[in-house]
Amino acid sequence: MDAPHIVPVKTYLMVFLALLCLAALTTAVAFVDLGPWNTPIAMAIAFVKMMLVLLVFMHLLYGAKLLRVVLIAGVFWLALLIGLTMTDYHSRAWIPDPAPWSSSAPPTHP
Repeated sequence: MDAPHIVPVKTYLMVFLALLCLAALTTAVAFVDLGPWNTPIAMAIAFVKMMLVLLVFMHLLYGAKLLRVVLIAGVFWLALLIGLTMTDYHSRAWIPDPAPWSSSAPPTHP
């Protein structure tokens, strides 16, 4: 059996600092109005953070090939579920927004 790969502490610290910077970037982006790009940018940052955690802290970078296969299968399954959900979401006939709520209090103008 192969000896386990030992990751240097410096690598852990660098990834930890990168995760902190990415968390700060996520917070900063949340306060900027980017229109329809807010969600895709936040998801891209979250994806980078996820990959750092998977590759370094969960040792996927140095692990067995079977772990990579399991990761790819999980990502494929998630994409399949999201894809099927989106086909259902986009195939429905949506009802227009209802009229705004009216106040039950009497008008206050003279």
